[in-house]
Amino acid sequence: MIMAAVWTAPGHGSKREMFMGSPLRVEFLFDFGSPNAYLAEIALPAIESRTGVKFAYVPVLLGGIFKATNNMSPFESLRGIKNKPEYQKLETERFIRRHNITSFRPNPFFPVNTLMLMRGAVAARFENVFEPYFRAAYHHMWEVPKKMDDPEVFKAAFASSGIDIDGLIARAQQDDVKKELIKNTNDAVDRGAFGSPTFFVGEEMFFGKDQLRDVEESIVEQTAAAKLKSA
Repeated sequence: MIMAAVWTAPGHGSKREMFMGSPLRVEFLFDFGSPNAYLAEIALPAIESRTGVKFAYVPVLLGGIFKATNNMSPFESLRGIKNKPEYQKLETERFIRRHNITSFRPNPFFPVNTLMLMRGAVAARFENVFEPYFRAAYHHMWEVPKKMDDPEVFKAAFASSGIDIDGLIARAQQDDVKKELIKNTNDAVDRGAFGSPTFFVGEEMFFGKDQLRDVEESIVEQTAAAKLKSA
């Protein structure tokens, strides 16, 4: 039985304490620079409510994943392609309608270098302020969008959300934070990840917000199988 420490889906309910003794580890690998990860995360609390699982939130560096897998963002890969960008925009609009998302705004500064943001997420976890940091980061990236790779904009944005950002910036420069983000990113690639959002249900990997139905189906199937095995 896996004992996993997981954190709340910030802004979607009460603060989550340590969730111990779950037979199934379910993970959300995210980078704040991915709009699809932002959209997918909004749908996670409903899945948690229906299935009883709690997602482990795992910060990764998307640029590192792209480099390790020779992948690139849709912003780059779709450049010059006829029809596909328009279809992806349509698909995103459908997802937004399906999940009644009203908070999302495209970031006019996209793509944004997220190294500061993602090191900050690891530092925030180490300092037990992950939840408010997570919600503030998404707010300033995709709800009231800003150029979050500009150091001054970065500091002002988090300060406006009540985050001790000077303390977190200092913490984020320490080796244990840097090594943890590298480890998370390398582990993701070793397990098959090539982008964000990536989900793991046990050892089963799913990529993209459009796979959330399959994620939920796998959770239900694997939970039922585990119950039968232990009966």
